[in-house]
Amino acid sequence: MNHLSDIPDYIYIPKQREQAQRIFHGRGHAYEGLKHVTVDWLPPVLLITLFTPEPRETVDSLANQLMAHFPECRSVQLQHRYQLAGPIEVLCGEAIAELAITEGDVKFHIRLGQARNTGLFLDMQKGRQWVQAHCHGLRVLNLFSYTCGFSVSALAGGAKSVVNMDMSSAALSVGRENHRLNHQDLSAVRFEKLNIFNSFSRLKKRGPFDLLVCDPPTLQKGSVDIARDYPKILRRLDQFMAEESTLVLCLNAPDLGRDFLLAHMAELAPSYQLIDEIKPPEVYKEAEAKGLKVLCFQRGHN
Repeated sequence: MNHLSDIPDYIYIPKQREQAQRIFHGRGHAYEGLKHVTVDWLPPVLLITLFTPEPRETVDSLANQLMAHFPECRSVQLQHRYQLAGPIEVLCGEAIAELAITEGDVKFHIRLGQARNTGLFLDMQKGRQWVQAHCHGLRVLNLFSYTCGFSVSALAGGAKSVVNMDMSSAALSVGRENHRLNHQDLSAVRFEKLNIFNSFSRLKKRGPFDLLVCDPPTLQKGSVDIARDYPKILRRLDQFMAEESTLVLCLNAPDLGRDFLLAHMAELAPSYQLIDEIKPPEVYKEAEAKGLKVLCFQRGHN
């Protein structure tokens, strides 16, 4: 059985220290006794997240151990994710609440302590990089766009245009800021505050699109139950996707595996063929295959 004091033995020390990334992922059940802990390096902040409580002296000890590995760290912060609002407190160093982190050659705004999520999901890093590498000249649709990380990556990769759709005006506002942070042309981007499941006619009007990124939440009370709702999108692909098009389908529901997407694509969109599977960074070790799944499908290309 591991304890918090063992985490420094398992952390991933990045070669590029200026890059934001997770350095310990206990949520994948790969480390016995540590499934309730994650640690992120958000230069210059180390963020420890607890999903169940730990004694303060144990957490303080972990913070000191981590700082020894990251001398450039200016702040160690703790998120109490087991509490409803997911509050954050500063354990040591500066009270840094807003920063811009680097991922590859793009930047994103991070806000600590304002919401349960910081503004960017680090496990989707390779997904954003895949989109950046495959979207040159394409018309991109970004569903459940959150703070528009995929949109920023798409424009960085030379996309012709991007439509971002999400129900949160606050998230879309941060998305605009993310584009401005990267000095990107906002005339090529749309931000649509809409319920996607009531807006298929809008998608048809904005389309056709060459690349779809669909990264839905697993469950959002009153709006999304992904086991029920993902098929509603897949069966309507022909309404808004181009004849030659690519899909990046994301699934972060612990109880739904990749077979969920494969089965529904075979039934509802059989003209698309699986071409790739994007794995999260290696630090996201999974013992039970319940982590993020990202499958890429393509239609009409030789």
